[in-house]
Amino acid sequence: MPVTVRYFAGARAAAGVETETRDAGTLSELVGQIVETHGERLEKVLTACSFLVDGTQTRDRSLRLRPGAVVDVLPPFAGG
Repeated sequence: MPVTVRYFAGARAAAGVETETRDAGTLSELVGQIVETHGERLEKVLTACSFLVDGTQTRDRSLRLRPGAVVDVLPPFAGG
C-alpha cells in the first residue's frame, strides 16, 4: 500500500530527499525501509523524530498505515 513520506529539516538532510513514496503497512515497516535505503545517518536522526500520519502526531510504530497516507518525519525544532 503506497504512502508518501515527507522529510523536514535534519531528517531531509539525512535522507537526501524531500519526499518519496513507499509501500508499507505499518509505521515500523516504513521506518525499516527508509533506514535500509538511507542509512545510519538517518537512523540516528530518527531516534529523536516524531511522526505525523495524516496530520496526527504519533510515536506508535505499530500504527497501521492506510493506502495513500502521508507521513511527515519531524526532528525536534529549535527556536520559536
